[in-house]
Amino acid sequence: MRQRFIYIIIGITLCLGAHSKRFGDVRQHPNDSITVCKLLAEAKQLPSSTNLPLFFAQKFIGRPYVASTLEGDADERLVINTRELDCTTLVENVVALTLCAQNKQYTYHAYKRALVNLRYRGGVIDGYPSRLHYFTEWITDNTKSGMVSEVQMSKAPFTAVQTVKVNYMSTHPQSYQALREHPEFVSAISKMEKQVSGAKYRFIPKKSVGNKSLLRKVINDGDIIAITCKKAGLDIAHLGFAVWKKDGLHLLNASQLHKKVVLEPMTLYKYLQKHSSHTGIRIIRII
Repeated sequence: MRQRFIYIIIGITLCLGAHSKRFGDVRQHPNDSITVCKLLAEAKQLPSSTNLPLFFAQKFIGRPYVASTLEGDADERLVINTRELDCTTLVENVVALTLCAQNKQYTYHAYKRALVNLRYRGGVIDGYPSRLHYFTEWITDNTKSGMVSEVQMSKAPFTAVQTVKVNYMSTHPQSYQALREHPEFVSAISKMEKQVSGAKYRFIPKKSVGNKSLLRKVINDGDIIAITCKKAGLDIAHLGFAVWKKDGLHLLNASQLHKKVVLEPMTLYKYLQKHSSHTGIRIIRII
């Protein structure tokens, strides 16, 4: 145990030592870099059979749910916040850490690079519109980059088809600080929405999510679960990670209801039935 502790301390030191100004002005807290390096140092000591997405996701359980942590800057910049999470930033932090560990890149620099690649179109920060605001575009952009892939099958349980139609941001600019302060961004957002709209994706309807035997064949522990919805102008309502328990599939997520990151005590099937606007789930796997 003492030797493992020493290895982790050495790992944190080496991780923090890899300093780079390549990402420009970064909004972060000193505790964020320490958290990231500690987790990467721990991951370096894990057996190869470890489910990395679940390992990292479980480390964030109990962290407070806070929305809009990426907002508020005059100019778009990389925001790192491991202390306060919403459903999207939880997913991005876990995927970034997983990619670093899989690639044996245990530095804070590698984590920042992964986060930029995940969060921005083509991995380039170029103003507020360059962020991947809709999760469908997040999936397609990161699929092109070879970081994730969406599970798509023409057979059960993927019996429903979602035709994406997004326009919520451009039709509700008053709901977004950056669009209120920079109305000139709305046209760029609208253009992006038109490019994302029209694509079709197969998903698992919520009535089928209770079929444990069938879902176990297509959903793995640590897969990203994107909950589809019928709210006008949106594609995805919520995100989390798949966790299999004896009673079925559960969702590990940054929960607005619980006000923190939790492993939902109820099954995902029961969770979906409580939300009338939820229609089913899409499954994304980290490569």
